[in-house]
Amino acid sequence: MSNENTPVNRGSEKKTLVLALIAGLCGDAILSSMTMSEVHFSIFPWIAIVLALQALYQEYLKNPVSEDIPLLGLACFLVGAFGHAAFIKAQYPNEGSNFLAIIISLVLILWIGYKLGFLSHKKKEEVE
Repeated sequence: MSNENTPVNRGSEKKTLVLALIAGLCGDAILSSMTMSEVHFSIFPWIAIVLALQALYQEYLKNPVSEDIPLLGLACFLVGAFGHAAFIKAQYPNEGSNFLAIIISLVLILWIGYKLGFLSHKKKEEVE
């Protein structure tokens, strides 16, 4: 495996994770608009989720998937969903507590950061 393919693959992985995060946000926005009377219906989450899923599919067809990306993608999807749920429940406190959604989001963000190498000191020492 050559070093020239590594940055392209890394960028593709980041794109996949961001699209999964957007899909999670939109999915919870759609669910919130259907189940909570305070949240008004909007067509934009529907448009955004269709476009994000289409882009995810195109990215899947173009680039091979590494071993960690499916699990990291699921974690990013859940961060988006729980993050949006926490935001909505902070706006409308009568709908319930957002404590569990915040804790789950933070734990998943820390795990994603660890798996991507943002929290390990070994990676920084190897680069230097």
